Amino acid sequence: MAISRASSLSSSKQLLHSLSSRLIRPLSTYPAVSSLGLAEKHEPGLVSDDVKGLFSSVPTGKLLRSFLTLKMVASEPVVDLGTWVMTSRLMKTALFREIVVGVTKATFFDHFVAGTNHEEAGEIVKMLWNDGLSGMLDYGLEHAYDNVSCDLNMEAFVKTIESTKSLPQSSVSAAVVKITAICPVDLLKRMSDLLRWEYKEKSFNLPWKMNTLPIFSDSSPLYHTLHEPEALNSQEEKDLELAHQRLNKIIQKCQEALVPLVIDAEETLIQPAIDYFTYSAAIVHSKEDSAMIYGTFQAYLKDTKERLVCAKRAADKMGLRMGVKLVRGAYLSTESQVAASLGYDSPIHSSIQHTHDCYNDCASFMLNEVATGPGSLVLATHNFESGKLAAAQARDLGIGKDRQKLQFAQLYGMAEAMTYGLKNAGFQVSKYLPFGPVEQIMPYLVRRAEENRGMLSTSSLDRQLMKLRRADSASFW
Repeated sequence: MAISRASSLSSSKQLLHSLSSRLIRPLSTYPAVSSLGLAEKHEPGLVSDDVKGLFSSVPTGKLLRSFLTLKMVASEPVVDLGTWVMTSRLMKTALFREIVVGVTKATFFDHFVAGTNHEEAGEIVKMLWNDGLSGMLDYGLEHAYDNVSCDLNMEAFVKTIESTKSLPQSSVSAAVVKITAICPVDLLKRMSDLLRWEYKEKSFNLPWKMNTLPIFSDSSPLYHTLHEPEALNSQEEKDLELAHQRLNKIIQKCQEALVPLVIDAEETLIQPAIDYFTYSAAIVHSKEDSAMIYGTFQAYLKDTKERLVCAKRAADKMGLRMGVKLVRGAYLSTESQVAASLGYDSPIHSSIQHTHDCYNDCASFMLNEVATGPGSLVLATHNFESGKLAAAQARDLGIGKDRQKLQFAQLYGMAEAMTYGLKNAGFQVSKYLPFGPVEQIMPYLVRRAEENRGMLSTSSLDRQLMKLRRADSASFW
C-alpha cells in the first residue's frame, strides 16, 4: 500500500511538472519562450511547479467541489440543460424555482460568485488581499426598465462603493457597473438608434448629446437602425438627465473612496448608448494622474480594434487619460442570432482564433500606448497565450507593478493558475467579484456558462491541477 501511494504521488508530481513547465512557468518565472524571444530569467519566490503552493489554502472538500463544478461547466449537455432550466417557464413555479435556486447556490453560485451581499464579498476581498490579489466588486444588477428600479439600483451601487472604505486600502481595484441597471433599457435602445443615425447622416442633430469620444468606426455594425428614428420626447430627455445624475453620483462616490469605476460592455443593440455614457462621463471626471473611468471593449467584435484606436487618439488630443478594459465578449449567441434575423453578417469574428488575434492586437496596441503616454489598461483574459504575450511585452516595455498603468483580471472561480502565475511574476492582478442574491445573479451565471461552453484551456488546467492536488493529499491519508 505504501509503495502504491508513493508511486501515485511520484506520477502525480511528474505529470504536474510537465503541465506546469508547459503552461504555468512562462507566466511565473519569465523563462525562455522561443515564440516570444525572451531571454532566460529566473525570479526568486515565484510559483513554478508547486501544486501544494498553488492550492495550499483550499480545503480538500472545497477543492473537490470546485473540481466537479468546473467539470460540469465543461460539459455542453450540462450547460444546455442548465441554461434551459434557468430561462424556462418552470422557474415561475415556486417549488421548482426553490429547488433550482438551492442547487445553484450549492454549486455554481458558491464557485463563481463572491456572496449574496457586500459583507460577504468584502470577506472574499480580504482573503484575496492576503494572497496578494485585488478584487473588482460587481453588484449583479442589470436591465432595469423604469426610473424607480434605476434609483434603487443606484443606491445599491453606492452602498457597494461605500463598503470599500472599511476594506484594506487598494484591496478593491475597481467597482463595476452596468449602465442597463441605472438607465431604462428602452431608453438605451432609443439613444443607440439615434447615435447610429447621426453617424450615418452627419447633418442629423442630437440636441441632448454631450461631448464624447468617437463611438463608431467605419466597420461598426449599423444594421440595428435602418430608418430615421424619432427624436427623444420630453419625458425621454428627462429620463436621460436622471440617468446622467445617477452615473455622476456613482462616480462621485468612487472618487471619495479612491476606487476607479469600470463600466461593462453589453449587446451591440445598446452599446452605442453605453459608450456615450462612458465617454461623456470620462471627459467630465477625468483626472490628470490616473484613469477614474474604464470603458470595456469586446474583442470578439470585428470593429473593436478600429473603434479602440479612434477613441484613444481622440482621448489623447483632449489630454484625457483613457481607461480601457479589454475582454473577449459574452453575448456571442445573441449577437449572431440578431444579425441573422435581419439578414446581415454577424458582427462577431468568424473563428475563435480571429477573436484571439484581435484581443492580442488590441492588447499590444494599448500596452504600447500606456507605456509611452497617458492611459490605463485592464487585461481581462483567461487565455494563457494572451497572458504570456502581454506579460512579455509589458516586461519589455518596463510596465510591471504600476497599478495605474496595467492590471490583469480573471473571473472569480476561474483561471486560478493564471491568476497566481501573473501575480508571482510581479503584475497587479484582480479577481472579478460578482455578488448579490442568488436569483439576481442567475443571468450572470447563464452568460458564464454560455461564454465558457466547452471550457477554456486555463480552466482545463485548473481542473488538472486540482485533481493532482487531491491525489497528492490522498497519498498521505
